[in-house]
Parts: sequence; C-alpha cells; structure tokens
Amino acid sequence: MRYRLEGVSQDGGEKKLRCTVWPEPFNFYVTSEEEKETADFEFGEDGITEAVAWMNGRLSGEKDRWGHAGENWD
Repeated sequence: MRYRLEGVSQDGGEKKLRCTVWPEPFNFYVTSEEEKETADFEFGEDGITEAVAWMNGRLSGEKDRWGHAGENWD
C-alpha cells in the first residue's frame, strides 16, 4: 500500500489533512483515480493520529488487495 498525506485548504480557508492510499506498484500521478481511496482529517497532531489509524484499518481490512498489489504491472 502506498500513501500520501497533504495539507489542503477547504472552502472558507479551513485547512485539512488529506490522506490517500492506493495499491503498488505505481506512484500517485500514474495510478488511476478509481484505485485511490481518500479521507480528510483535522490538520494537526490529532489528524495525523486519525489518518494513521485509518490507513492501518484500510491495510488490515483488505489484505488480499495490498498483498497482491505488486502483481499489477498490466
């Protein structure tokens, strides 16, 4: 599983932490949007903790998807 954390501005100027996960082997820019899962969290230490917990949940919830991701070279 690959991931990306980024700060994004929402309407009204509120900043959020956006977490995106996708299967290997490709990077963020060449992976199709259909393969990516995204969630937004509070921008700060608590948001980072929540994002890590969310990623761990995605990882343990779909072990087959992530375990065979390296085979996706087609």
